[in-house]
Amino acid sequence: MVKPAKEVKFIEQYVEDDFLSLPDNSIIKKGIQRAIIKLKENIFAGENIRKELIPKEYIQKYLIDNLWWYPLPDAWRLIYSIATDKSEVLAIIIEYFDHKNYAKRFGYKT
Repeated sequence: MVKPAKEVKFIEQYVEDDFLSLPDNSIIKKGIQRAIIKLKENIFAGENIRKELIPKEYIQKYLIDNLWWYPLPDAWRLIYSIATDKSEVLAIIIEYFDHKNYAKRFGYKT
């Protein structure tokens, strides 16, 4: 299923500020920029994370009920949720991190 996102937003200002502060030649920044383009084309471009694996911190802090990850260069992950605003669909970027911190956040043993 292909469904374009009306908009891609960051869940908190500090997440966007961290992204904007990355050097322009950073492969992670370029990867996030590509991810934003892909999510605008198809909000389902990432991989769905099963509900029972959504960190409790995300549920309590952001009241989300769905979570997705999108692969970035060097085994980094972009974590996002899908939300609706009236009849529009939005991708909300929650955070991005390397594989080690991704595994830690989701309780995987490395």
